[in-house]
Amino acid sequence: MNSEEIQRFAKALKKGKTLLYPTDTVWGIGCDATNSEAVSQVYSIKQREESKSLIILVDSFEMLAKYVKFIPEKAKEELKLATRPTTIIYQNPINLAKNCVASDNTIAIRIVQNDFCNSLIKAFGKPIVSTSANISGDPTPKSFSEISTTILDSVDYIVNLQQEIIATASSRILKISDDKVEVIRE
Repeated sequence: MNSEEIQRFAKALKKGKTLLYPTDTVWGIGCDATNSEAVSQVYSIKQREESKSLIILVDSFEMLAKYVKFIPEKAKEELKLATRPTTIIYQNPINLAKNCVASDNTIAIRIVQNDFCNSLIKAFGKPIVSTSANISGDPTPKSFSEISTTILDSVDYIVNLQQEIIATASSRILKISDDKVEVIRE
């Protein structure tokens, strides 16, 4: 994907648009994670209650530090040792749309390892939402061809990249508090 296309998608995110895009796990529906109206649109597309939190993608530890008050050392250790995409639930998020944050004041964030996502987040300069490209309650599509026409017709932009790849798994999700690690999804 060339830099002009990356810039086009970054501009769309800045305008509050939604995006269907490949991530380091499954295809995701995304938007600006700091824009509550855009986040509401993602919930609407998924037909999901806003009380259920979303995963947020960042490109680095430096960006992560702008959106959570404290990064536990255990989280840093887990991420350095991770052999597959790992999402960590952090306490006390800051600078994000309120409707991204769970009712217990936590947020799930993943530092992406995917070239496209990294380039997009760098060009955009802020974190993006990443939620599976399905209606809430339906199975998660493992490839672009499994994404429903309802989703395809609802998003503002579709990334024409990696549409032939079949995902093997979603990310691991860990909740870390103090030095205790709880596996939410393996």
